[in-house]
Amino acid sequence: MADLSSSGTAPQHVPVSFWRAIPYWMSVLTVPVAFAGAWWGGWTVFLLPLLTWFLFDLLDLAIGLDTSNADPATPDSALFWYRLVTLIWWPLQALMVFGLIWYVPGADHLAPWEKIALFFGVGIVSGAVGIVYAHELLHQGSRLERWLGDLLLAQVLYSHFRSEHLRVHHPHVGTPRDPVSARYNEGFHRFFLRVLRQCPPSAWRAERALLARKGLTMRSLRNPFWLYGALQAGFVLLALALGGWEGLGLFLLQAAVAVWQLELTNYIEHYGLTRKHLGEGRYEPVRPRHSWNAAHRASNWFLINLQRHSDHHTKPDRRFPLLQTYGEDEAPQLPFGYPTMAAIALVPPLWRRVMNPRVRAWRRRFYPEVTDWTPYKTGALPMPRGA
Repeated sequence: MADLSSSGTAPQHVPVSFWRAIPYWMSVLTVPVAFAGAWWGGWTVFLLPLLTWFLFDLLDLAIGLDTSNADPATPDSALFWYRLVTLIWWPLQALMVFGLIWYVPGADHLAPWEKIALFFGVGIVSGAVGIVYAHELLHQGSRLERWLGDLLLAQVLYSHFRSEHLRVHHPHVGTPRDPVSARYNEGFHRFFLRVLRQCPPSAWRAERALLARKGLTMRSLRNPFWLYGALQAGFVLLALALGGWEGLGLFLLQAAVAVWQLELTNYIEHYGLTRKHLGEGRYEPVRPRHSWNAAHRASNWFLINLQRHSDHHTKPDRRFPLLQTYGEDEAPQLPFGYPTMAAIALVPPLWRRVMNPRVRAWRRRFYPEVTDWTPYKTGALPMPRGA
């Protein structure tokens, strides 16, 4: 498959330039904004949601799409300024979260509603930035990057995401085996409760099967759930030590909001898209058509090209500056970037009105030979082999 943009432009080599990378650093602004909200209170506690949601909606409308593609053969040495923001993010997020947990419980100028609103915004940052960066880091081969990814996930008490994402979601996306491939006509709120229930045991089973193939049990120290539990317990105890019971409550609030934000994104990425069943529990290979693509420039800056999700699923270890975007002939396109689509997803009737016609058009375009989609809608198809 040629790595060409949807406009047919040849890929361009990514230059070694801080100035070309700097739009991807806008997430760093959320840290001083969070502390400003804690210091001043009042309406400033709403700055984080305004910055992360509405600002990038407006910027997407103002500056439009980016259909250019970098040369996927660009070496890591040319990506220093792009990679650096993901490497420094965990210390920044830890400073923000635990610094505020230390400060806010004793801040008498903040009313309870202001504290809750502030940590709601912190949770949005922990999810929309922290987990997105963790996702990038966990797909890389560097031990440091994987460790930083684990720390970011543990800080929102969602460490099992690593196992579920790498061992279940990627191999089984678009099939009944994958809990986070949102089903056609499934509203977000129902989806959210379902994945909270299904993903932890799914991750556990995947790791158990992997260890069993090596002749090991879940009691082995190579079981990553030991690490998950230790890191999460450490962060809970740190929050309790710094902020007491109120600090722990605020920590749990930001973690819950971060997970909610993550699953909103998961819901959008594959809604209604399924891999064709080939019979006997076998499914076609993953292709760009099995993820929703969005080329909106500003929200891709904020989400480090996560919206180029079609390419991520074909090349999971490709670093975010090199992810390719696709035209409509290869991948289905979202009408807006993720921030706007997330707001729409919170209203299921509106979501179905916007997205269901697009799913049906996707089916007609890519699978005209499939005349009965009922098994795909009801989940009656058999599990993939090895599930």
